[in-house]
Amino acid sequence: MKTAIAIRHVCFEDLGMLEPLLEARGYAVRYVDATVDVLETLDVVSPDLLVVLGGPIGAFDDELYPFLNNVLSLIRQRLESQSALLGICLGAQLIARALGAHVGSMGVKEIGYAPLTLTPEGENSPLQTLARVPVLHWHGDQFDIPARAIRLAGTAICPHQAFSIGAHVLGLQFHLEVDARSIERWLVGHSCELALGGIDVRSLRAEAHAVQAQLEHAALAAFSRWLDGAERRTDRARP
Repeated sequence: MKTAIAIRHVCFEDLGMLEPLLEARGYAVRYVDATVDVLETLDVVSPDLLVVLGGPIGAFDDELYPFLNNVLSLIRQRLESQSALLGICLGAQLIARALGAHVGSMGVKEIGYAPLTLTPEGENSPLQTLARVPVLHWHGDQFDIPARAIRLAGTAICPHQAFSIGAHVLGLQFHLEVDARSIERWLVGHSCELALGGIDVRSLRAEAHAVQAQLEHAALAAFSRWLDGAERRTDRARP
């Protein structure tokens, strides 16, 4: 059986729709909670897949949250192994930072559903299924594209929404994993942020349900295509 480790920063920002997809593809999924679990001795080289999930803190907040230094160390180990690595929101920002790219505040929040603008490279990537599909944005920070990476997508507010390195590293600023059912946990968990931003919880909930069928189909197709490429690369690398 293949193995996947998901590093989680808050309990409700989990693998979402990606988890049953991974299980259907023969992965045993294990969560590691970055805030409380021992990270120093965690083996992130052996698993077939490492996913670094999102969270409501900044990738540069290591003085406030020292455990981020351990997460960055694990990401660097995984990058050096050249094995499959997926970063979502904070996870993608941490991958970018581990690769030497700047991560900082946009000065504005991007929260809600909106489509991406794919780059030419993005149109020929696993993200091609997301063309014209509203996806969930929930962030106020942005990564620069790392030197070795290819920019795949952007929005008017945030031009750096996705990057890849080969077939094995994918960083997503947006959230493909969240479905209409699990969005309720986000609406509660991030209630203070939503209130401060003047965002109507009822409207965001309605958006989630309105786009669910289209987004789920496109998201699972994108994840599946990326996993296909990452797994083929891993198989070729094996002796």
